[in-house]
Amino acid sequence: MIAHSNFKTSYLAGKGHSPPNLPSMRRSSPPPTTVFTKEEATESPTMKRCRQAKSKAEPNTLGDIEDINFSKKEIPEIRSSLLKWYDENKRDLPWRRISKNGDNDGVSVEERERMAYAVWVSEVMLQQTRVQTVIDYYNRWMEKWPTIHHLAKADIEEVNELWAGLGYYRRARFLLEGAKMIVEDKTEFPKTVSSLRKVKGIGDYTAGAIASIAFNETVPVVDGNVIRVIARLKALSSNPKDSKTVKNFWKLAGRLVDPSRPGDFNQALMELGATVCTPLGPSCSTCPISHQCHALLLSTKDKSVQVTDYPMKVVKAKQRRDFSAVSVVEIVEGDVSQSDSRFLLIKRPDKGLLAGLWEFPSVLLEGETDLASRRETIDNFLKQSLGLDIRKSCKIVLREEVGEYVHVFSHIRLKMCIELLILNLKGLFTGCSSSSLIFLPNLNSNMKKEHENWQIFLVDEFFS
Repeated sequence: MIAHSNFKTSYLAGKGHSPPNLPSMRRSSPPPTTVFTKEEATESPTMKRCRQAKSKAEPNTLGDIEDINFSKKEIPEIRSSLLKWYDENKRDLPWRRISKNGDNDGVSVEERERMAYAVWVSEVMLQQTRVQTVIDYYNRWMEKWPTIHHLAKADIEEVNELWAGLGYYRRARFLLEGAKMIVEDKTEFPKTVSSLRKVKGIGDYTAGAIASIAFNETVPVVDGNVIRVIARLKALSSNPKDSKTVKNFWKLAGRLVDPSRPGDFNQALMELGATVCTPLGPSCSTCPISHQCHALLLSTKDKSVQVTDYPMKVVKAKQRRDFSAVSVVEIVEGDVSQSDSRFLLIKRPDKGLLAGLWEFPSVLLEGETDLASRRETIDNFLKQSLGLDIRKSCKIVLREEVGEYVHVFSHIRLKMCIELLILNLKGLFTGCSSSSLIFLPNLNSNMKKEHENWQIFLVDEFFS
């Protein structure tokens, strides 16, 4: 959990036939065989008929990638139809206003790097997050850090503050670390997938998006939308989450990319999946490539088949149920009635869930426990991790249950039991090292302490 202001409310074979006039004849040696190249086999009329006969009867799988392909006729038709549709129907999104993909000779190096940065930021934000949610975050981000050089000067606290609410905070940390890596290398922005993949936090998808959209490299981009469109085009019934299947989708997508407009084509394919070829309610009547869609063809011939059967549905893993005890520790000094209070925050370890984020003292529990057990757990944590013995070095002014709050991650359902613990300090924190301190301007010097695995600080007004 990350602390924020509303915390208190809580993925052919044709069979040969014996000649009709020789029903019982057996050959003593194999018949002569004609060898085709891969391209010739694709265009062979006999092979075409075999595949067409199969496609009308049953869906494909990705068992053998060479048996599933886009023909030389299909590819230009799909490219043309999709790009025309995209030009007429693409959404007006802020990062597309910067990403003016076009003639290499007509765009300066600086402009392309600016485009690459915009694509990078937007694509990272769009992972696991809806477009409408991302727009405001993107605009604020680009206003604060308009270029990669501006971002490279930021610190993780600034970045996390702006990112707050988007979730999956590791994305933000990788953006910052990647920017610093590129700028410190003192070279121009990486332009190819191979060079982009060397940047921390940039994977195949993001590298493909940046390289194709900003630098016109003819490479594919495959996300859930692209997998869904291609699965329906070819009626592919394989598990879309299987790693081998995903690799095959990348190969199929790579064969479709338009070399004259790779960035626009990739965006068009993703846009189609996001707005027309949707998971549950595809608008097949308005799809620009519906006449090439094998899933749609199957559904018109067999009422038991639906376009939404593709790709196959994968049962999601059951969410893990976790429990934690959280203590909102308020520190007061001297006369409680006249003292300004501060709240204790702890920085999580740099690895694991919510790595590097700040939170109230929090301890995972083995299951649901009673109040006394939770308090004992919190007390032991404060003593062992921070050297804060609340029985010896503090006076407990108030300790009460605040309530419960459930936070749902993609794979975890975390139930937090929260208490308010107000402490009047009798002495200083003990047993903490003093390296890499976090300072606040108005922080009392005797409170600046840090354990080797935890950073701590106090804030004056948390609930603002």
